[in-house]
Amino acid sequence: MRVLGIDPGTAVTGYGVVDSLPGHPGRLVECGVIRTRADETLPVRLHTIHQGLRDLIAAHSPDVVAVEGMFHRANARTTATLGHARGVVLLAAAQAGLPVAEYPPAVVKKTVVDRGAAQKHQVGFMVARLLGLKEAPSPNDAADGVAVALTHLLRSAPVRRLAPVPR
Repeated sequence: MRVLGIDPGTAVTGYGVVDSLPGHPGRLVECGVIRTRADETLPVRLHTIHQGLRDLIAAHSPDVVAVEGMFHRANARTTATLGHARGVVLLAAAQAGLPVAEYPPAVVKKTVVDRGAAQKHQVGFMVARLLGLKEAPSPNDAADGVAVALTHLLRSAPVRRLAPVPR
């Protein structure tokens, strides 16, 4: 199974593509970030994220998209903006006919680090350790995307591909 893990954000969206391996947490195929410019409007930023996700899906043909779920921040505007980025992730997956698995941030941290309140550097360290990498994926948002993909591989049952949503 190939999983595209996403850590959504409007400034930086982290991603990781991980293949499952028998008897092993997985193999890292690619990871990185989709960056938007701070001087762009929200619709333009969302378009950039959407196009980047479509390109990733086309390049890697994942079986499932795993996305970090919402958590409530003190700032309602920040929470709402994060919701827009998550919506773009869900849209790109639906357009490609891919099932989506959502995992709360604490579940991702608990699965990868065994501590729901783990710090970003701890997540990166454990991602590297689980995948046998020499160093943690960089930047932190990329490591978080890989952690979401790993969470799905470590917690999921087989998935079936869905039919693409008409445009």
